[in-house]
Amino acid sequence: MNSTPKKGNHVRRVGIVFSGGPAPAANAVISAASISFMADGREVVGFFHGYSNLQDYHPLKHRLLPDEHYRVFTEKDLTGIRNQRGILIGTARANPGKDVETPADLDDATKTARLRNIYSAMVDLEIDALISIGGDDTLKTANLLYEYQRHLPEGARRFQIVHLPKTIDNDYRGIDFTFGFFTAVDFMAKELQNLHADCLATSSYFIVETMGRKAGWLSYGVAIAGEAHMVLGVEDVDETLTEAEVLVDPETGVKTTQQRLSMEKLTDLVVDLILTRERRGQHYGTVVLAEGLAELLPHATLQTLPRDDHGHISLGAMDLGKLVAANVSERYEARTGRRKKVSGVQLGYESRCAPPHAFDVMLGSQLGIGAYRALVEENLDGHMVSVCGQLDLQYVPFHELVNPETLRTDLRFIEVGSDFHRLARFLETRTDRILDWRPGRRVEPEPDSSE
Repeated sequence: MNSTPKKGNHVRRVGIVFSGGPAPAANAVISAASISFMADGREVVGFFHGYSNLQDYHPLKHRLLPDEHYRVFTEKDLTGIRNQRGILIGTARANPGKDVETPADLDDATKTARLRNIYSAMVDLEIDALISIGGDDTLKTANLLYEYQRHLPEGARRFQIVHLPKTIDNDYRGIDFTFGFFTAVDFMAKELQNLHADCLATSSYFIVETMGRKAGWLSYGVAIAGEAHMVLGVEDVDETLTEAEVLVDPETGVKTTQQRLSMEKLTDLVVDLILTRERRGQHYGTVVLAEGLAELLPHATLQTLPRDDHGHISLGAMDLGKLVAANVSERYEARTGRRKKVSGVQLGYESRCAPPHAFDVMLGSQLGIGAYRALVEENLDGHMVSVCGQLDLQYVPFHELVNPETLRTDLRFIEVGSDFHRLARFLETRTDRILDWRPGRRVEPEPDSSE
C-alpha cells in the first residue's frame, strides 16, 4: 500500500455549495465528491440553498445552524442518489459578489461585505476547502472568493476553492460538455417530437423556445435530435436579421446607434420557411429558437422586464415563442391572405430536474471525484475541474477562464461554419433566407408564387 502523504492532507473538512439553476445529475456530482472525501476519513459539509445563507452570516446576528443551514453528510445521506432528481442541498441565485465589478473593488470593505461574510463562515466552521458547483456566474463568485483571500494579510487563515462547471446551456469555456446538457436535450427533443406529431395532424406550426440565454447549444441540440425544420441561436443573428436602434443617454443627451434583432425580419424568416414547405406539399413544421434571442431585441422592448440578482432579464416573462408565433400568424395572413395556426411553446424548466441521462451521471460523478483529486491529490486552489476525451480529468486555472479586468467569465459560443453548426444547417429545411453553413452566405431566393 502506498503510504506517501497526499499533497492536500491538510484538507480535512470540505464544504460544498450548489448555486444557480438546477441541472440533471446534480446529485451524482454531490454524492461522488462527498463519498471520495469521506472514504478517505475526511468530513463534508453541504450548505443549503447556494450562498443565500452564507452571504448573510454573522457570528452573533446570523449564525449557521446544522440541519437548518447546512448538513454534515453521513453515508446514509449519499447512498443511492446518483440518479435521483433534484438537488440534495438545494440551490439559489444569491450573488454575493454583486457589488464587485473591478479588481480595485476587492479592496473596498463595503463592496466585499458579502464575500467577507462567506469567508468568516468558512473560517468559523473550520472549512479547509470549498467545492463550488454552478454556472458561469457561480464560477465568477468562486473566483472572487479566491481573489478576496489573496488580498488578505499574510498569515490570515485561508480555504482553498475549486469549481465544478454546471449548466444545461453547455456554454462553458474549458470543458466540452457540461453535466445536465444531454439530459435536457433528450427531454426537450422528445417533447419536440410530440409537437411534431401534433402539427402534422393539424397542419399547423409550433414555435418552440428553449433555454439558452447566451449561446445556442441547447436549441441546436434539441433541434437536431428532435428533427426541427428550423433552428436559430444567438450566434445566427447577423446584419440580415438586425435593425438600427437609436439610444439617447438620459444624462448627457448623447445619441448612439446599435444594431438589434428585428422582430419583423425574424418573423419573415419563419414565414419564408412556412411558404417554402407549402410549395413542397408540407403544411406543418416546428421551429426552435434560443431564449437568448430575446435579449437581442430593441431595448425599448426589454426595459420593463424584471431582472435577477445577476442583472439578467427574466426571459420567462418575455415568452419569446408565443410572441414570435403571434407575429408569424399575423404576417403569414398579410402575405398570403390565408390563416395559419401557429402556436408558441416554452421548454426548459421541465428538463432541469428530469431523470439524468446515463452520460450525465458518469460525467457528473467524474467531476465530483475530480474535486477530491484536485484538492487532496494535487493540492490545487483557484481551479476548475474539467474532463476531455474519455472523461480524463483536467484542471483549469481560474485566470484562464475569467477576464482579469472585468472579473467576468467568457462564454463558449457555437462557431458559425463549424461542423456542429453545419450539422443543424444541413438537417433543417433550406429556404432563401435560412443561414447557410458558410459565414456571410445565404442561399439564393426561390420565386414565391403565393405572394
